[in-house]
Amino acid sequence: MGTHLILVGLLSICSLSFGQDCNQQLLENVDFPGNDITSLFSPDVEHCQQLCTQHSSCNFFTFVRADWNKDDRNFFCYIKASPNGQPTVQAPLQGVTSGFSLKPCSQDLEPCLSTVYQNVDFTGADYRALFTADYEECQRACTQDTACQFFTLLDKAFTSFGNRYRFKCNLKFSWPVPRIPVVEKKAGVTSGFSQIPRISQQSMCQGKLFPNTDIPGNDIENIPAASAEHCQALCSAHSVCTYFSFASNNFNCYMKKNNEEMVTQAKDGVTSGLPARFCQLDNAWVQVVYENVDFPGSDIRFEPMDDADTCQRTCTQDAFCQFYSYTNNNFGDPNYRRRCYLKRTITMPAPPKVTKVANVVSGFQLRNCNSKTTV
Repeated sequence: MGTHLILVGLLSICSLSFGQDCNQQLLENVDFPGNDITSLFSPDVEHCQQLCTQHSSCNFFTFVRADWNKDDRNFFCYIKASPNGQPTVQAPLQGVTSGFSLKPCSQDLEPCLSTVYQNVDFTGADYRALFTADYEECQRACTQDTACQFFTLLDKAFTSFGNRYRFKCNLKFSWPVPRIPVVEKKAGVTSGFSQIPRISQQSMCQGKLFPNTDIPGNDIENIPAASAEHCQALCSAHSVCTYFSFASNNFNCYMKKNNEEMVTQAKDGVTSGLPARFCQLDNAWVQVVYENVDFPGSDIRFEPMDDADTCQRTCTQDAFCQFYSYTNNNFGDPNYRRRCYLKRTITMPAPPKVTKVANVVSGFQLRNCNSKTTV
């Protein structure tokens, strides 16, 4: 956990202490210079505000709009934080809009993103393509495909490469489930997940695991996981993962893609397996408490707490919390023992890049919108 986690925790708790008021105001042509944590891409200011809200440390943001003309930073969403939760400076600047995190407000953590963007490309993250008559049909295809989070349609006027790509609907993926940035062994730390159940219309099933077995090669992504079962859940959520291998010594989850063959070999300390596509995996792995394992970073806040069980319950009761780490009485620095660090990562649809391109239409899946209109 170390100094990094402690500093992030201090920043987070200070932000909550001084920035409790719900402020939904958007300030057009106003910049909040400095205080940057990171930058992400967004198609509009409302999406940028949702990214700020879901980011563990973000207090406020500045969005560079499509009409910005000083350089090519259109659609940049600058995620920002300060010790008191407020911008250090506000300055007039044409082409940007600034605002605040909605964490203190009553917000929807799975927002309906119904806006469609003309002449805007969500570049990258493609996993499937088909031809559709219009963007409405492309959006329906994205909505019905559970792996799809957003799309870009090359419309009937798109002629950049001749006529052969007109009406092409590109379905795109971003992670709909929390991804823990780092998993590491750390004495005196207990980590785990929120116990909030995920409602699914699919039947429950047991996943297929191959202990002490590796599936070498065909890697598409390597991300941290707390266990083989966690790795399996991540593979199941990925649009093109066909199988995986999990290395227990370093918590690496290797996602792989090969639809033609699966070659296995014996290897101690590695568990491989297959994803679940048409059923809901048994979520018993979510209930596991991981002793002497830390999930550093991504802190919302920390609170003093008597034990790890109370920390887990606190995370579960906080709808914003996805996972946690607890420093127990054996933690190295006695000044930081018995602390519960509540954590979160962004799970809303987020394109890896947004650019201006003529005669294309982009948008998001409407599953979240549809779920809010059914009784």
